[in-house]
Amino acid sequence: MEQNIKSNKRNTALLLAGILLIAFNLRPALASLGPLVDDIREATGLSNFMLGLLTTLPLAAFCFVSISAAFFTKKLGIGRVLFLALILLTTGILIRSLDWLPALYIGTFLLGIAIAFGNVLLPSLTKQNFPNNAGLITSLYSGMMGIGAALAAGISVPLARDYQLNWQGSLQVWAIVSFLALLLWTPQLWRLKRVKSNRNPIQAIKNMLGQRLAWNVAMFMGLQSFTFYVILAWLPDLLISRGYDHESAGWMLSLSQATGILGSLTIPFIAGKRSNQQSLVIFLVAMEVLSIIGLLLPQFGLQWLWISMIGYVLGGCFGLALLFLVLRARDTETATELSGMAQSVGYFIAATGPILIGSIFDFTKSWNYPLLFLMIVALVKLYMGLQAGKPGKVSR
Repeated sequence: MEQNIKSNKRNTALLLAGILLIAFNLRPALASLGPLVDDIREATGLSNFMLGLLTTLPLAAFCFVSISAAFFTKKLGIGRVLFLALILLTTGILIRSLDWLPALYIGTFLLGIAIAFGNVLLPSLTKQNFPNNAGLITSLYSGMMGIGAALAAGISVPLARDYQLNWQGSLQVWAIVSFLALLLWTPQLWRLKRVKSNRNPIQAIKNMLGQRLAWNVAMFMGLQSFTFYVILAWLPDLLISRGYDHESAGWMLSLSQATGILGSLTIPFIAGKRSNQQSLVIFLVAMEVLSIIGLLLPQFGLQWLWISMIGYVLGGCFGLALLFLVLRARDTETATELSGMAQSVGYFIAATGPILIGSIFDFTKSWNYPLLFLMIVALVKLYMGLQAGKPGKVSR
């Protein structure tokens, strides 16, 4: 009996470690790109539109792949799907680093597919294995995603320039970390239980698409992701246009990701203890609007404060969006279906962000108009978040 308890604790700890390391790997391949935009532009001659496409491609993969996650998990199980996703992530990172321009886009799309499965299935794993501690587990793994993003944003330029790896070598480093996650996850191939079900995934998704609550969750997910990926792609360029050097701009992006970790850790934990999350939505959007106003008025200084604030908000909103996928689902399968639908719709919205904002800047030659657009996005997100934050469950 005692030995079984110890074995169960070990297995749970190993599962949690695997979840956290997978979560860590879901952002560096994306966050490492923004600070290297100028290096890539100089080496390749790509336009802002084509550079924005590098951020949009993974989001497009998120959109088209997320909705199919329920089909793959029904056939293979969550453990095997995540194992294959980690192989694809490592492969995509390596392909993207080849000295061939099309490989930059091919590898980026492949790693986007891999990350999409991780995004969808971590909430399902939480629902299945930690239903009574959803807020805590969501805080932990969304925090790890933030740590991965912050570290990648901060060290990309030093790796490329100080350690002379160039932009390709700097991006390639993250294949090592994803391979370590693959090794750690391997035991789950036979330890994770598969959920048996006779439910038709197509009918389940159709049912999900007909529910207002599911759409509110999806829109909140999409709008917070829209702003996150815009900041990830263009914050360094905005700061460079205001006199920052490349390394300082990269570290400021890293600062936003670091405060995002704090948001990811605190907001889901607090939200998980409440049946109603509307007050947290109001708090986060109010802080976001204030930070955008601060960025609109650089003459007043305190750029580090506004960047810290918007980072905290985006981390908190992301963690809250992930928690909604667990709290608004009745069981593991529903969580997978809601997560797939919400992230597919949500990342379709988010995919337009980097290209749209880059195009607005190209047209106006000013960062004020993109920032004003982000303020409008924040206000729409407020409405969707207030609806998603009400107590309730999507039906099966």
